Amino acid sequence: MESIELIVLSTTKVGESSVVVHTLSQEYGRRGFLVHPGKKGGMALFLPLNILEASVAENPKSTLWSLRNIHAKDSLNGIRGNVYKNSMTLFLSEVLFRTLREGTYEEGLYSWCVGSILTLNALESDFSNFHIRFLLEFAAALGFRPTLEDVAPFAQEHLNQLRPFLETGFSEAMLLPLSGEVRNALCESLLQYLEYHTEQTIHIKSLSVLRELFR
Repeated sequence: MESIELIVLSTTKVGESSVVVHTLSQEYGRRGFLVHPGKKGGMALFLPLNILEASVAENPKSTLWSLRNIHAKDSLNGIRGNVYKNSMTLFLSEVLFRTLREGTYEEGLYSWCVGSILTLNALESDFSNFHIRFLLEFAAALGFRPTLEDVAPFAQEHLNQLRPFLETGFSEAMLLPLSGEVRNALCESLLQYLEYHTEQTIHIKSLSVLRELFR
């Protein structure tokens, strides 16, 4: 059995004792795998954006393969011990899940995602703008390379607040002072930008939670 590294995007319960874990990996892009978590704390492994190592067991009778010998590659204590970061991972993982189609593979996308997760895990403060920077970098990872001119029709009256995210480095972007209202408006504008370029509707259910936390 092949052993690979994966990022958890979402889970779907199947029957009484199984789940399909929707993942992103270097080898398979976005793909769902069947897992039998067990009764005692098994689902803790499959929290959004967890980075796992597992063996892939192919099924000659089905395209739904299984994961075995699963363990966490990184503990992500900096995320799991913080309610704000945990809520942010719900949003970020849902964006990835809703945007990436099954089998999607983009060169460099997986390594960028891992780097983003570990960066969020390491930040001790000043991460309220992280999801805005994440959306811009995600668009770039998909090959869109957003410019000020590209995002202007979506940002509209908030273009000046979005400009520094495109023109400064990561550390500076994290320190930009924004009200919750502006932060939420920028987030929604960038989701519309992603919808336009991917030609699909990206309905993010967890966005309402983020609005409440960072208002």
